[in-house]
Amino acid sequence: MAEKGDCIASVYGYDLGGRFVDFQPLGFGVNGLVLSAVDSRACRKVAVKKIALSDARSMKHALREIKIIRRLDHDNIVKVYEVLGPQGTDLQGELLKFSVAYIVQEYMETDLARLLEQGTLTEEHAKLFMYQLLRGLKYIHSANVLHRDLKPANIFISTEDLVLKIGDFGLARIVDQHYSHKGYLSEGLVTKWYRSPRLLLSPNNYTKAIDMWAAGCILAEMLTGRMLFAGTL
Repeated sequence: MAEKGDCIASVYGYDLGGRFVDFQPLGFGVNGLVLSAVDSRACRKVAVKKIALSDARSMKHALREIKIIRRLDHDNIVKVYEVLGPQGTDLQGELLKFSVAYIVQEYMETDLARLLEQGTLTEEHAKLFMYQLLRGLKYIHSANVLHRDLKPANIFISTEDLVLKIGDFGLARIVDQHYSHKGYLSEGLVTKWYRSPRLLLSPNNYTKAIDMWAAGCILAEMLTGRMLFAGTL
């Protein structure tokens, strides 16, 4: 099994030395590929997101995401353990001399999108998940951060205790609490089904309310089993 995991890591270009073993594909985040692995030093399963630092744009996005995730610590947010460079070296905040970065974070068994694929949630489960989602979102906003890409695939669930955690901050932004955020949201990256009308009509001027709109769309989807505003991409 370990040999198969090492082969998968090699195929996807993961270079973390011998500390992490048994790699398995999980999916793609906004800024990079995500594999699960076993951290042999900490004796725990983790998710490892690989971010290529190939140019100024990718460097900028990586710096922004790392800055944000390092300032967040809450029960309803996926915990980040560390950020590493090639061969598992400690980045220590220095990205400029590396070609790749790895975000080592908490492993979650499933996400809300996968649960919804299995059928409509009970009202009690929807209430439980919505409470946790709003609790995490309240903390994110209190840290002056906009997530900007809330959707079921970015909401992770522990199947053992039904704890919900918000993840994937690849499109998040730090904002001044006294001003609306100025800056365009890339058309090709965010799922339009969870975008607020304000964001669609005025993509260069929006507030934390866009996350609340997305949360409302997610609540409706949990209760009905259908996207509230399904459309074509």
